[in-house]
Amino acid sequence: MISTNDLRRGFLDFFASQGHQIVPSAPLVPQNDPTLMFVNAGMVPFKNVFTGLESRPYSRATSSQKCVRAGGKHNDLDNVGYTARHHTFFEMLGNFSFGDYFKEQAIHNAWTLLTREWGLPVERLTATVYHTDDEAFDLWKKIAGLPEERIIRIPTKDNFWAMGENGPCGPCSEIFYDHGDHIFGGPPGSPDEDGDRFVEIWNLVFMQYEQAANEIVAELPKKSIDTGMGLERVAAVMQGVHDNYDTDTFKALIHASEALTHTKAEGEQQASHRVIADHLRSAGFLVADGVLPANEGRGYVLRRIMRRAMRHAHLLGAKDPLMHRLVPALVAEMGAAFPELVRAQPLIEATLRQEEGQFRKTLDRGLKLLDEATAGLDDGGTLAGETAFKLYDTYGFPYDLTEDALRAQGYQVDRAGFDAAMAEQKRAARAAWKGSGAKGSEEIWFDIAEETGSTEFTGYANDVGEGEVLALVKDGVRVERASVGDHVGIVVNQTPFYAESGGQVGDAGTITTDQGLAITVSDTSKQLGRLWVHHGEVTAGEIAVGDAVKLAIDLDRRGQIRANHSATHLLHEALRQRLGTHVAQKGSLVAPDRLRFDFSQPMALAPADVAEVEARVNEQIRGNGVVTTRLMTPDEAIAEGAMALFGEKYGDEVRVVSMGEDADGTYSLELCGGTHVGALGEIGLFKVVSEGAVSSGVRRVEALTGEAARSYLQHRDEVLREAAAALRSTPDEVPGRVAALIDERKRLERELAEARKALAMGGGGGGAPAGPEDVGGVAFVGQVFEGFEAKGLRGAVDEAKQRIESGVAAIVAVNDGRASVAVGVTPDLVGRFDAVALTKVAVAALGGQGGGGRPDMAQGGGPDGDKAADAVAAIKAAMAG
Repeated sequence: MISTNDLRRGFLDFFASQGHQIVPSAPLVPQNDPTLMFVNAGMVPFKNVFTGLESRPYSRATSSQKCVRAGGKHNDLDNVGYTARHHTFFEMLGNFSFGDYFKEQAIHNAWTLLTREWGLPVERLTATVYHTDDEAFDLWKKIAGLPEERIIRIPTKDNFWAMGENGPCGPCSEIFYDHGDHIFGGPPGSPDEDGDRFVEIWNLVFMQYEQAANEIVAELPKKSIDTGMGLERVAAVMQGVHDNYDTDTFKALIHASEALTHTKAEGEQQASHRVIADHLRSAGFLVADGVLPANEGRGYVLRRIMRRAMRHAHLLGAKDPLMHRLVPALVAEMGAAFPELVRAQPLIEATLRQEEGQFRKTLDRGLKLLDEATAGLDDGGTLAGETAFKLYDTYGFPYDLTEDALRAQGYQVDRAGFDAAMAEQKRAARAAWKGSGAKGSEEIWFDIAEETGSTEFTGYANDVGEGEVLALVKDGVRVERASVGDHVGIVVNQTPFYAESGGQVGDAGTITTDQGLAITVSDTSKQLGRLWVHHGEVTAGEIAVGDAVKLAIDLDRRGQIRANHSATHLLHEALRQRLGTHVAQKGSLVAPDRLRFDFSQPMALAPADVAEVEARVNEQIRGNGVVTTRLMTPDEAIAEGAMALFGEKYGDEVRVVSMGEDADGTYSLELCGGTHVGALGEIGLFKVVSEGAVSSGVRRVEALTGEAARSYLQHRDEVLREAAAALRSTPDEVPGRVAALIDERKRLERELAEARKALAMGGGGGGAPAGPEDVGGVAFVGQVFEGFEAKGLRGAVDEAKQRIESGVAAIVAVNDGRASVAVGVTPDLVGRFDAVALTKVAVAALGGQGGGGRPDMAQGGGPDGDKAADAVAAIKAAMAG
């Protein structure tokens, strides 16, 4: 028996011998079509080649393309496990011609492979053609020698393919295999065509026309070929079975499921084993291609697939999580052809284990409620839509899971009632939002979110992507299009741009199209927690709602942000280790040029503390530990030691980021939704540039990483060398030389102050004479000192008081246009004169206010140094009364 792996290899080798380039399977997440959730056909990765938007160094290609159909219009999820040929994951074998060969060569290749290479009996094969395609009809007669009754003309769109309303299109020719008259069914085009006897195994698409608005307008200048053969279907044919689940790959996976559950894939249990085998493949490949369980978008589809399989494991009696234990069997069967499975095996196992453990907590209660809700239903009855919605909304049961659980019992679900309950929940949410005091200007985002759903963020795994424009906002108003010079907010269905949150700034970059659109995105924000808005200026072309656009983040900027964010985590842990576990994050900023971290700490950090924190962070950077991310529930994450931010709201699932190692194991473990480096060595270098107080009990550290840190240190080194040169010393001698200069300056300042004081007191300061004068029978000394420091005023006043023994002394010092005044009253006159009151009079004359001290000594100042003499006169006038 030929194996499925041998069939795949044989197909690719055959077309390679016919001049085709073997092209590896593209990821399941489309790289060139934002309207698709998953790659669902073999031609999807070549779509832009067919339309002329992309060129490749070959004109013939062959591939075995991974495909998933489990969401949107291509959704086979409900049928999987109950039919012979429905799958969520399948492989599409294909050969492609991009303007090279056409119908004759395509038919010749197909017939040669099937009948000569693989030896299928000619009498079991039937071909179909589009009813007007006489050319294909004649070629089948000529090449295959098929009788006319086995070349069936089909007038429906089953035999006419189109890429969309606009673009390439053309007739198809399908090849059917007859499994024998012991199976019910008739040939294609007959009344019994829906039976299982005749199975389509290969479809040849002849791209020869161009259409616009669903109307053929011209022939293509370069006609092309696109074919698709389901590997699972042809494996069943080649292995002599009628059911895809009886082929070797599925038998191996089902056998593993049987062994672990101790049940046989027979009777009522058969469907459960088949669901597990099929969904294991989908889940494994999706995780390997970067999709993780989530509550929106692709992640939600993956979660539905996982939970459907997990429910069937529960039906088989599995008491503990099962799916992750089947991953080795999957890798053994398909890992050689798809090495990404081998690389991602630990992540696949961990994701399945986590998801199943989480789901089992709610599964029993949800099924119990489902049993209670159906207890009173008659055979063939219908479950109320409101009940199905409660299971979905409260217990995480997707609608199709409820439908699947009831199918075996013969019940249906009121889908209209489910949809009505969903609509009512949205209405209530909107009413609550309006009543929350939110800004009316933000209601536009609520409208968009209700209409378009949430944005899917792809930026953890990708730096570029494609998206479909869902909404444009200009000056607070929704618009249908924008042109050069317009500043707009752009909402797309999926984006690699990170939206500002958690202290990390939003991404910048570009949005473009092949038609000449160019938008410079300066920032990305998140509205309502689920809508990404790209803020940018149209610099070329025009953008319109519905356009497919290319999104590319600024890689250098994102790289710097990643480094700063990861360094913030390391800094947090280093502070806790150095200062104590009371340290907790109180705020942060992660920008491309710097990081800022606020934390609880009652006192300033000593230089030794800063040095130790820096050393610990840089030690982790040099260790170059891998940064890993896991999805967990908040409780599980905290139980493992992950740090959560006080007051932060977390959903049912969180991203847990771990990095580095120390003697106790993982160095840093935090709940975080930001973007990070892949390995700590990418940070390069960490340098604290400041530490200070923000508020009572909260300190702030600002730091640099990578090239910014290196440039900072280089600049400081240059400054030090310049200082050394100016001091005529080496850099190592600078501290000692500076200390000596400071001591020398202090000595000179003291000597200068004493000289100025002596000069002033001797009457040489340019002001009033040093001797006392009589004011109302009281001795008064009033002087103005130019260039005299204010800190020397009290000493000078005390000396004047000693000289006159009884009286009032007032000295005004003028520096840089400002004046300071001090007034002293000898003890015997304190009851008569108040130094504070006299000082206030002088200050008012100097254009200031106030003045304070004691009744015997007071001081103040004012901005108008030119009025120094007036201040002395004002004091004298106040004394004279």
